Amino acid sequence: SSDKKSGILMHPFQTGNRLECVAGGVVVGVALGVAFMKWKNCSKCQQVTSAAAEQTQNFSKSSSKKKYTPTVKFLDNVPSDIAVSQSVTPLPISAIADIAGIQSNELFPVGDDKAKVSLDIRKRLSGNKDGHYIVVAGINPTTAGEGKSTTTIGVCQALGAVLNKKVITCIRQPSQGPTFGVKGGAAGGGYSQVVPMETFNLHLTGDIHAITAANNLLAAAIDTRIYHESTQSDEALFRRLVTDKGGFCPVMITRLKKLGITHTTDPSKLTSEEKRLFARLDIDPSTITWNRVLDTCDRFLRVVKIGEGPEELNSPKGEPRRTPASRDARFDITVASEIMAVLALTTDLQDLRDRLGRMVIGRSKSGMVVTADDLGCGGALAVLMKDAIQPTLMQTVEQTPVLVHAGPFANIAHGNSSIVADQIALKLVGEDGYCVTEAGFGADIGMEKFFNIKCRYSDCAPECAVIVATVRALKMHGGASANLKDKVYKEENLDILAKGVCNMQHHVRSAKKFGVKVVVAVNKFVTDTDAEINMVKQAALEAGADSAVVANHWAKGGAGAAELGQAVVKLCDEFRAEKRQFNFLYPLTISIKDKIAAVCNSYGAATVEYTDEANEQIASYTASGYDNLPVCMAKTQFSLSTDASKKGVPTGFTIKVREVRASVGAGFLVCICGDIKMVPGLPTRPGFYDVDLDFKNDKIVGLF
Repeated sequence: SSDKKSGILMHPFQTGNRLECVAGGVVVGVALGVAFMKWKNCSKCQQVTSAAAEQTQNFSKSSSKKKYTPTVKFLDNVPSDIAVSQSVTPLPISAIADIAGIQSNELFPVGDDKAKVSLDIRKRLSGNKDGHYIVVAGINPTTAGEGKSTTTIGVCQALGAVLNKKVITCIRQPSQGPTFGVKGGAAGGGYSQVVPMETFNLHLTGDIHAITAANNLLAAAIDTRIYHESTQSDEALFRRLVTDKGGFCPVMITRLKKLGITHTTDPSKLTSEEKRLFARLDIDPSTITWNRVLDTCDRFLRVVKIGEGPEELNSPKGEPRRTPASRDARFDITVASEIMAVLALTTDLQDLRDRLGRMVIGRSKSGMVVTADDLGCGGALAVLMKDAIQPTLMQTVEQTPVLVHAGPFANIAHGNSSIVADQIALKLVGEDGYCVTEAGFGADIGMEKFFNIKCRYSDCAPECAVIVATVRALKMHGGASANLKDKVYKEENLDILAKGVCNMQHHVRSAKKFGVKVVVAVNKFVTDTDAEINMVKQAALEAGADSAVVANHWAKGGAGAAELGQAVVKLCDEFRAEKRQFNFLYPLTISIKDKIAAVCNSYGAATVEYTDEANEQIASYTASGYDNLPVCMAKTQFSLSTDASKKGVPTGFTIKVREVRASVGAGFLVCICGDIKMVPGLPTRPGFYDVDLDFKNDKIVGLF
């Protein structure tokens, strides 16, 4: 790959600013700032040099619009996703940055195929008008998914590589849980995917690991604080927290202000009562909503007992008893962590620090909310997350740019990629370009949260929603077997399909309420017939969709989604020409329960019920001033209701809210409904059985 600053050609195994070549060697002129490589005797370097030079030539001759020259070879019998990915030679990430308009000082390569990008791009391009903003959502899916991510990539390849539009895709980083479980990764599939898909679906640049570390640091701080408060006097606690450490540190000043102690920052001048108030958080263990996390589907950690070791048992005056730190606790999957939501909804590093500090973990026994900053943890969390705030640049099969950032699930979190990635993309593509993002699972959850949560905080107004539908899923909603291998999915059956299109129509009508243009993309499967596809398209138009097209991007890449791309272009132009206004479903000024009711009504629910615990939590959050936050419904993705078995468009159902968590740092209230699990389980035959290393060809195998 080519280094723009020095003009040298670099070996693929570059680590930071240190160039390594086994056969060649490196000489670095530090004083002169000159670096060069002895690559002439290295055959590996010569191959890379030749390939890089050939690939980058095509991008140096044009300026505003880059010519795409993908190397992928389309086969009639589409290979596995990983085989397609491994058949592609990705461009050097610097060439993708050039396509996107990212300057060399804004690019931080991590290997050859990915790079972190600077948030300062927004500042440089602040004078640019935003591009067209499109969200891709879907109907309630089958357990196998309906190709929403694939469609997102496909339409971007169509816009960029086929229609020659400036486009950037913004998608989420996948969780390791489903990658090794049932559903698989989220790179897309077939000839419409992010490459290399192994890199994308596994560790990427470590953002999810950073979230796991930060989340669990805070969890450890909570239980450690409960333990130490139960074993020490007020005086000893204050001394160890403050006096022995030379006074109040900055995060402690924040707590003093919260307590109304503003007359001094000299520890010696506090009264005994002020010292007690400062030192004792007095956390009520029964109110703790902060759970530990891991990025693995492990059902056995949903409920655990902690503090069971001999070191955690307290024996004051010789009388054994458990400390309050010995309690029942829970794990969530990392992508459900509030820190993941904070990453997705933050706007800059200072905002990230502030949001992390005000995250609520529970309440004191007197009812006061306890935050990460109360525990002195906010700054440390920000340090762990400071690199994760930068989106990661990758590419599609057809060399269009992709920004990968954040990865909250849509069923148990808010289900959208980051605000900063979208903001960067909208500025980079410019007024006539396209930023296409994806909202998780069905439009009832992912799209609704995109509109009501993400767009509130980003202040970015979408113009068009793509609703992805499949004949397969609509047959399931029409009453077909849950077994996707059943012959009904392989043969034409218009009667069952006609009964199931109502699910898609519901999502179309829901999207229209927000004021955006709507196009239904029928993601074509090889078993679909023309009559079935036409029935779906007609039903979409009858429901009010502005357009309905078939897309075959899985098999044909961008060319297979060209009609979809043209529809998106047309509808975005119409949105602006008609001077339409984007709308929210509810105002923030109404009560928490009224917001919940508004969302549940959009599902078609007749009533909403609350457990005593949920009622108590809502009352507490209202008293604390959190009733002005939007709501984030955690429910099954497989039905409009909270019962996964209810297909189509169920009516007259009740939604039961069993728990409400205040994600104050992220900026919403999580309403946990029905029997939704915060950590998925593994099936009898998980996907990890097929994953291995091919030592002969130096490749990963078995990833889908």
